[in-house]
Amino acid sequence: MSELASTGIEATRRRLTEKQADTVDRLTAAAIDVLSREGYSGTTIRLVAAAAGVGTATAYTYFSSKEHLISEVYWRRLIAAPPLETDDADPAARVVAVLRQVSLLVADEPALASAVSSALLGDDPDVRHLRVRIGTEIRGRLAAALGSTDSESLSMLELLYSGALLQAGMNILSYEQVADLLEISARRLLADRHT
Repeated sequence: MSELASTGIEATRRRLTEKQADTVDRLTAAAIDVLSREGYSGTTIRLVAAAAGVGTATAYTYFSSKEHLISEVYWRRLIAAPPLETDDADPAARVVAVLRQVSLLVADEPALASAVSSALLGDDPDVRHLRVRIGTEIRGRLAAALGSTDSESLSMLELLYSGALLQAGMNILSYEQVADLLEISARRLLADRHT
């Protein structure tokens, strides 16, 4: 299982004291447990709060919705996975490594993976904020791997990634299949762009 990262003193809704950060950490950890038992549709802030040992009102102080909470779990997984550092001279190999890393973040936890796909599509303003943060982080990692600021290639790679994860989230493809198809697609895209 991937490690959750504490976001430190800053969360998406407010700055946190050490005690508050601990509460948020407990809520995000409890969310994973509740999701594995109840699935996405059965998961509620109330159940997560109870599993974390905090009041429901306290949980809502930090998370506006279950979608916000689940999106935060994914955000923490992403930032816990350090950017890849590779000496590979081939930009395509570096891009593929990044795509594999981010596409497999929740692959070993089917309930969480499915929930993340649903949650990130939500219209909650806090989810939109996290979507931007997640997108910015992934774009930065792809740009570093690509070694250029070719915005057209970056946009195409982002589209490949988001479309592939949507397919995995809908259970059309496994996350492993997504990672393999992303590799083929990214290599083809980058070869076509540089010929």
